[in-house]
Amino acid sequence: MAEEVIGTVKEVLKGIIENVNAAPKNESAPGEKKTPSTPEGMAVAYSSLVVMAMLPIIFGSIRSVKLHKLKKSTGEKADTMTKKDAMYFPLIASAALFGLYLFFKIFQKVHINYLLTGYFFVLGVIALAHLLSPVINSLMPAAVPKVPFHILFTKGEGKHKEDIVNYKFSTHDIVCLVISSVIGVWYLLKKHWIANNLFGLAFAINGVEMLHLNNFVTGVILLSGLFFYDIFWVFGTNVMVTVAKSFEAPIKLVFPQDLIENGLNASNFAMLGLGDIVIPGIFIALLLRFDDSKKRKTRIYFYSTLIAYFLGLLATIFVMHVFKHAQPALLYLVPACMGTPLLVALVRGELKVLFAYEDHPEEKPEKKEKKEKDESTSSSSSKKKESKKGK
Repeated sequence: MAEEVIGTVKEVLKGIIENVNAAPKNESAPGEKKTPSTPEGMAVAYSSLVVMAMLPIIFGSIRSVKLHKLKKSTGEKADTMTKKDAMYFPLIASAALFGLYLFFKIFQKVHINYLLTGYFFVLGVIALAHLLSPVINSLMPAAVPKVPFHILFTKGEGKHKEDIVNYKFSTHDIVCLVISSVIGVWYLLKKHWIANNLFGLAFAINGVEMLHLNNFVTGVILLSGLFFYDIFWVFGTNVMVTVAKSFEAPIKLVFPQDLIENGLNASNFAMLGLGDIVIPGIFIALLLRFDDSKKRKTRIYFYSTLIAYFLGLLATIFVMHVFKHAQPALLYLVPACMGTPLLVALVRGELKVLFAYEDHPEEKPEKKEKKEKDESTSSSSSKKKESKKGK
């Protein structure tokens, strides 16, 4: 897909993480009676949620490695989160979350959700099309030709020429968009939990793939800030839970606890916010890129932290059922995901190596100044030569 589309997907993914980061809890469809949960139903629901949470991290991390290699090979500047961004992120997320809370308190939920549904419909279709593109391209029969198209709309001329629309696509991409649009219409009309999960998984996988942390320290700052953010908004107020229950958009994965009794028309849902998948996921993806940079067969940092994430999710669900209260999942996931790679690095004697790793090493100020001086010197010398030749 085109770079503009990918950029749009990145923006919505950041917005999703800023808006809602709810822990697993029970939810019923609006206006429907809640079927009592059975032990079997809860086991099926939470097992499915855990599996659905693991898959985007695994596939998103693998795709992030491929994207990282592609950007390096093309020399394209990567869009990564800086330490400053990581420090401000919990504050921005808090403002966005509280803003949504006020909106739901002041205005009618129905009208707000109409706007949100339309917004996420468009972005969900784009995210799902981007995710399906490699699969559709590989399955497309030879009878369907791959005809390229290029929409270009520019402003100005010469040095002042600026691309306003620069979009490349093919007939295969159109097929992806049509399939995604059909799923989107299904979601619009029925708000079915399967359609919701398809969009949610697409957002989560794209998020882990595209939202890159440049180094381990940035990841630690981000996770530490969101650790306190999650605890405050879940335990300190009812804001997180209120927004999560009022927000009718595919920013959470849901699975019915009464699936056995009511089938696909089940209405008693357990849910997991996408923030609890994407935030730890981008950190775990960084560890896979670190493992890959070492050119070794084992992916010890990635696998060990992935297992820690799995155990952290189980701990969240267990504590939630013991205390019968929604839990801030990052309270358990952050220590598990941060502590595991640190422990592995300590045992392997690679702490310095881990902290020194950067996806895209930044130039030091001294080197940058030297480079700029060399460039200015070379440009001035070339101008002198040209003037001599003119004479």
